Amino acid sequence: MSTASPDDIRQDPAMQKLLERMPEDVQQSFTEAQLSYLRVALGARQWGKHRLDLRGTVGLGRWRYYYVIVGGRNHRGDPRHGQLSRLMQAVVISMFLLVAALIGLLLLYLLKSALGIDLFDDYSFGVWHWFKALFAG
Repeated sequence: MSTASPDDIRQDPAMQKLLERMPEDVQQSFTEAQLSYLRVALGARQWGKHRLDLRGTVGLGRWRYYYVIVGGRNHRGDPRHGQLSRLMQAVVISMFLLVAALIGLLLLYLLKSALGIDLFDDYSFGVWHWFKALFAG
């Protein structure tokens, strides 16, 4: 625990950002111990130290949404890279490959249809007619 005075703690940029969001009387009501614990709690999260750090808000009608995209070198320890992490990584890669394969098959089917190649006489999935109608107007 820090032995800094409340004035020193109030000079911390993270504490200033936190306190400036509060009414003046609430800001002044914090004790030294409370401010020290708030600093420890805020210091445990080290956001903002990323090579890629995009943050913003988007208004959709009367609703506002925020987005945060952060990226950079992983400085976390190995405990986060256990079996569950590997399983999730395998699932995400498998889903990506499945979607990519389906899109590839669709493109091949559309190319085959555009060239007039029929694999089965008098049979169509209807994808080519749907695709032509979509872009015909």
